[in-house]
Amino acid sequence: MHDQTVTFSVKQDKKDEIKKTLGIVYEALLEKGYNPVNQIVGYILSEDPTYITTYNNARSLIRHIDRDELLQEMVKSYLAQ
Repeated sequence: MHDQTVTFSVKQDKKDEIKKTLGIVYEALLEKGYNPVNQIVGYILSEDPTYITTYNNARSLIRHIDRDELLQEMVKSYLAQ
């Protein structure tokens, strides 16, 4: 039997977590009738969690992500397109 080394990327895991969380937050804001982009931008700029609804635990989820990391991933994603 061949030994295989299993590798994983912490960076990729973090990126995936941010993307998944942002998607959940976006959907929760949309479902509650908010403009998700405006609300997320307001949160990022002000760090005021009340920009994010508590619906579907969105506020708690987004607060587990460092805003600097969130911004970095968003800019990287934007520039990659």
